[in-house]
Amino acid sequence: MAPKLEVPTFATDAEESAWWYAHRDIVNEQIGEALEQGRFTRGVTDRRGNTPTTSIRLDPVDISRARIAAQKRGLKYQTYLKMLIHEALEKESAA
Repeated sequence: MAPKLEVPTFATDAEESAWWYAHRDIVNEQIGEALEQGRFTRGVTDRRGNTPTTSIRLDPVDISRARIAAQKRGLKYQTYLKMLIHEALEKESAA
């Protein structure tokens, strides 16, 4: 059985990349075990069930800004926008 990894907080993308590379054998072993045990799924919808689709109209400039910000974080811009909406709603409900 692969040891449980504690993923640290990284200061830079390069530091994170180096950590994942150094631990790639353990990660691959954990993924293999999860596949064998039926615990490995392909994404958030597999874990949460189907989510409804919502369409909103956004200013093209805002979409461009979201694409740039998402790219810097290694995300798809739709995922980045969902993250922003979620964070705003959490902040609003805490107020």
